[in-house]
Amino acid sequence: MTEPSAPPVREVVPAHRFDEGRLHAWLRRVIPEVGDSLRVQQFQGGASNPTFLLTGADGARYVLRKKPPGQLLASAHQVDREHRVMKALEGHLPVPRMRALCEDPEVIGTAFYVMDYLEGRIFRDATLPGLAPAERAAIYDDLNAVLARLHQVDFEGAGLGGYGRPGNYFERQVARWTRQYRDAATESIPAMDALIERLPQRIPADPSVSITHGDYRLENVMFHPTEPRIVAVLDWELSTIGHPLADIAYNAFLWRSHSPSWGSLDGVDFAQSGIPTETEYVAAYCARTGRERIEDWPFLMAFSIFRLASISQGVYARTLAGVVASEREAVNGCPPLAEQALAILDGRD
Repeated sequence: MTEPSAPPVREVVPAHRFDEGRLHAWLRRVIPEVGDSLRVQQFQGGASNPTFLLTGADGARYVLRKKPPGQLLASAHQVDREHRVMKALEGHLPVPRMRALCEDPEVIGTAFYVMDYLEGRIFRDATLPGLAPAERAAIYDDLNAVLARLHQVDFEGAGLGGYGRPGNYFERQVARWTRQYRDAATESIPAMDALIERLPQRIPADPSVSITHGDYRLENVMFHPTEPRIVAVLDWELSTIGHPLADIAYNAFLWRSHSPSWGSLDGVDFAQSGIPTETEYVAAYCARTGRERIEDWPFLMAFSIFRLASISQGVYARTLAGVVASEREAVNGCPPLAEQALAILDGRD
């Protein structure tokens, strides 16, 4: 887990360097309290939208999140949308305070936004080692509660009526991730071809519409430094007006994931750890949102993994192109994810 006093930062990697002097001049105009000096460091991770810690003259800290450099996939890396949704959700959901959005690429080369830095805990290990069972239970319960609260926000009232197109969410999403997968394809993956053909045939009739986060998982929220309470929901790049069941299924993929780097509960003793089972977690969400049950959970889970497989293909392609800074050998996570999604859709997993 991340200690509040020691954010996981490093010096800016060569692939993501920009003109810090130009950034500082721009910041002094929009956030005068930055002062006459600025230190820029890069957070570890951030394969999609590089994220940086900014420290001003008086020690005040801010976070900058920007598009990556290079040729980008259509409709990806929309930091302006992240800024808009978090600003709109202030007062409705725990989110950082938005400070400024810059869409002028002349400043640092790409669009970016700046928000307040918050101290807290981000749990990289989903098994929550070192915590008592009661605290683990409370952490997962608040993760569940905040997602349910998001799905009950009146998005029209929050000023997000035009943030996405209500209705036909799954149809549009399957088409979107199919395009992005094909745009980033580096090899033939038969399981992806099968999912592209079969997912549209299983789309549920449920007409629910809500704000969806799109990447809601334990690693993308920050907890209070000492309490099992979320203080910020982060990484809104994939958010839209969509279908709430897509969010809960993607969130629940944690119970099926075998990737510790993404998040995994492999090996957890649910009876002793305090961490709920997948069934218990989904039931808690249903209780909070007034649902008796969820129809065709295998479709929802397969769809969620299909999205993740497409995203993995895009990250792999950008890593090969040198756009994503990585010290590890490039490995394509798309094929095994696609196989897993197809097995779930078939009822084999």
